Amino acid sequence: MELIRGIHNILPAHRGCVLTIGNFDGVHRGHAKVIASLVERAKHFGLPATLMTFEPQPQELFRGDDAPARLSLLRDKIVLLDELGIDRLLCVNFNRKFAAMDPEHFIEDLLVRKLGVRYLVVGDDFCFGKSRAGNFEMLKKAGERFGFAVVNTHSFMVGDLRVSSTAVREQLAKGNLEQARRLLGHPFTLCGRVAHGQKIGRTIGFPTANIALKRKVVPVRGVFAVKLWWDGSDIYEGVANVGFRPTVNGQVCQLEVHLFDFEGDLYGKRVEVELVAKIRDEQPFESLDALKKQIWNDADRARALLGDDAG
Repeated sequence: MELIRGIHNILPAHRGCVLTIGNFDGVHRGHAKVIASLVERAKHFGLPATLMTFEPQPQELFRGDDAPARLSLLRDKIVLLDELGIDRLLCVNFNRKFAAMDPEHFIEDLLVRKLGVRYLVVGDDFCFGKSRAGNFEMLKKAGERFGFAVVNTHSFMVGDLRVSSTAVREQLAKGNLEQARRLLGHPFTLCGRVAHGQKIGRTIGFPTANIALKRKVVPVRGVFAVKLWWDGSDIYEGVANVGFRPTVNGQVCQLEVHLFDFEGDLYGKRVEVELVAKIRDEQPFESLDALKKQIWNDADRARALLGDDAG
C-alpha cells in the first residue's frame, strides 16, 4: 500500500482512482465491508482502490479534549487498511485552512483534477468544506457533471447492532471486550513504545512495561487480562492497568503491563497489547501494600481468564 502524506504530495501519476473518504477509526466490520466493495469496484475499473482519511480526525481539531476517544492511531490504521487490500492511502492534514475550503473547490480541484475519481463511496451523512456546506447530494450532482459515480455506505449490522466507531467505544467503555471484538472483526489492541517509568512496580514485586499511549482521550480504563507481543516475538500473557495510577498520583493516562513468566528487557521496543478481558475499574489504594495485595488478586484473575480464553 502506498501512503500519500498530504495533498501537496499527490502526483500526476496518482490521477485516476476509486475512492472512499472517512475517519475509518478502528477499521471495524462496517468499514471492512465498504472497503471490500471498493476493492472489487477498483478491479472492475482497473484503478487503484484509494482511501482518504484525516489527521488529526476532524473532531479532534474542533473539540480538542472533548473529542471522542480514538480507537486507532494512524500507524495502527495503516496496518489494518493494508490488510484489507487498499492500494493507496491519502492522509490529509486536517487543519483550519482545509476545513474552510469551499466545497466546490474540494470537489473540482481535489477529487476531479488531482485524483481523477471515477467511483466514490461515502456515508450519506458525509459533510465537508466551509461551514460543512458540502454534502452527499452535492457530490451526486457533481458526479453527474464530471462523470463519476457516487454511492453511499449502507449500515452493516451485527445481530441487532449497527456497526459504528461510536458503538465500539460504548462497548469498550462498558468493559465488553468480546462485544467490541465482534464489532471490530479483530481484537482491540493498544500499541506503543516501552519507556522508562517510575519503577514503583519493581519495589512491590510486579515490574511493569510502561507504554505511553499518545492519545488525547483513551477509550478504555481499568485493569485487564492481556496478551503482548512485538514484531517477531512470542505472545506473552499478563495483567495491565490503563489509567492515571491514582495511588501514586499519576498525571498522564498510560498503559502498564506486568507479564507472567517473562524475563528480559523491553525498553525501546514497540509492542502491541491485546485487551482480552476486563477485571475491574481503576481505583486508589491507601498504601502500596494494599495495592500489592490487589495486584496479586488481579494477576490470579487474569491467569484464569486467559486460561479460559486459550480453551
